[in-house]
Amino acid sequence: MNVLLSPQPPFFPHQHEPSRRSPPRTMSHYTMASRKRKADDDDNEMSVSPTGSPAIHPRQLSRPSKKVRAGIELAGRPLPLPRLLETLDKTQLRAVLQTICERHPDIGHEVMTSAPRPSVNGALEVLGEYQDKLRAAIPFGNSSSEYTYYRVKQPLMALVDALGDFTPQFLPPVEQQTTLSLEYLNHATKIIHDLPDFDSQQYRHHKDGAYDEISRAWALVITEAAKRGGGFHLHNGKWDQVLARHNQQSGGKLEQAMNAMVNEVGWIGANQNAHGQGSSSDPNSILNQLINGTYGAPVQVGPF
Repeated sequence: MNVLLSPQPPFFPHQHEPSRRSPPRTMSHYTMASRKRKADDDDNEMSVSPTGSPAIHPRQLSRPSKKVRAGIELAGRPLPLPRLLETLDKTQLRAVLQTICERHPDIGHEVMTSAPRPSVNGALEVLGEYQDKLRAAIPFGNSSSEYTYYRVKQPLMALVDALGDFTPQFLPPVEQQTTLSLEYLNHATKIIHDLPDFDSQQYRHHKDGAYDEISRAWALVITEAAKRGGGFHLHNGKWDQVLARHNQQSGGKLEQAMNAMVNEVGWIGANQNAHGQGSSSDPNSILNQLINGTYGAPVQVGPF
């Protein structure tokens, strides 16, 4: 029997009907524990390995700590002696040392015995400083002798006193080398030549006294030089001519020195006069024969 079944339309779900969802999966306790342990392991590896650490901290440079004097509080205090001496110039240091030596004679004696002897150049340098002060005190233009004298009196006396102190230092027996003595006397005499000339006699006594003292010094050195080789090196160094020029420039005030040259070294003085004129040029004199090396050679007579 044919049964006619009416066709049934296909079933379509409504578009607003919520779609079916799969039931949520539940995580077991074992799985959660496993993941937590893995995360802890990763954190440990990152903390141990510096390359795996995401946070890079800047490296701080270590600075040397400043040395602090233990037990010393910061407060004002005088300079140490070496630092104090560094601040003093030559004049200040000399004044301090001189004051100490005057207060303590034993220290002064030790300084005199320990200090090196002054050289000729060192003495002349000091004398040159006194000479510069004297020149600076001389007034400009034409001034009276009285005014000029009182302007230069203090530096003049200081220079003359310095000459009187330095000259004995270079005389025998303190100075054993006559060459050094003669070198000093030569320069010291030049300094005396440059002292002011005053019209009044009462103002010229400083210069006249300096000439008298330097003349006696020349005589002493010449006498000592005559004991060594007959004083031949006096002529070899032409000191007889130097002294003659000094005597002429001084106006004959070195007469005592010239007399010593004549008396102590007669073979030089035989050809000189008291005014310091040059020696004879006679080739047959004993002096020239000694210099030329012909002394004692046979003398030729006649036209040969």
